[in-house]
Amino acid sequence: MSRKRGIMSDALKEEIAKEIGIYDTVQQEGWGGIKSKDAGNMVKKAVEMAEKDLEPKHH
Repeated sequence: MSRKRGIMSDALKEEIAKEIGIYDTVQQEGWGGIKSKDAGNMVKKAVEMAEKDLEPKHH
């Protein structure tokens, strides 16, 4: 069974993990060590970042 590659890059996941305060857990236990709530918060943050990137730029 092949594993599907994630949509977010590792660098982006690490950046978000640092922002929401779970990066230490990721470093110690890997991505499997984070709580499902934290994973949800990462997705929420990624969506917020994507929406911000899509906002029209005002000059």
